[in-house]
Formats: sequence, structure tokens, C-alpha cells
Amino acid sequence: MNKELFNELLDSVEEAGEIHRGERASSREFNFADPDVRAIRKQIGFSQSKFSALIGVSIRTLQNWEQGHRHPTGPAKVLLKLVQSNPESVFTELNENQL
Repeated sequence: MNKELFNELLDSVEEAGEIHRGERASSREFNFADPDVRAIRKQIGFSQSKFSALIGVSIRTLQNWEQGHRHPTGPAKVLLKLVQSNPESVFTELNENQL
């Protein structure tokens, strides 16, 4: 790595540290809306117990999401988006992996 690229990388790391410590504002921020879990579940016609079993969460977690007490994060958020966009494909993949 040449010296110019190294210095640029070092500057970026130092800036990230400042942002993390609250010493500097980030230049941009990305926010994504939480999926509407109840609407996704109703769109495919599953009960709470069947849907929670399908996506691998407890029924209580699903209820908390649907009631707005908690919000799905990380992989659960991605899985819900996939179920919303192509439920048949997700069901096929999840069922094959459980064999």
C-alpha cells in the first residue's frame, strides 16, 4: 500500500473514532423502516404460532414485534423482508434445510 493511501485510510479510521465518541457528526446516515410484521404475516395467511415457528422466533417475540413493543433487527429484519417479497422461495428454502 502506498503512503498516500495509507494516510487516507488512517484519516478515515480517526474520523470514525471521532464520530463514535460523539466528537463529530457523521456526514450521512441511513435509516430503514421497520417491516410491518403483522401485515407480512397476514399477507401470507399464517397464524402467529405458525409464522413464529417458520421464522424461528418465539411467539412472544413475534407478538412484541406486532404490538410495537420491540422491533426486529439484523437477520430477522432481512428474513422478514425476504418473506414479504417472495414468501414461497423462503418457505421452500427453510423447509429443505430442516430435513
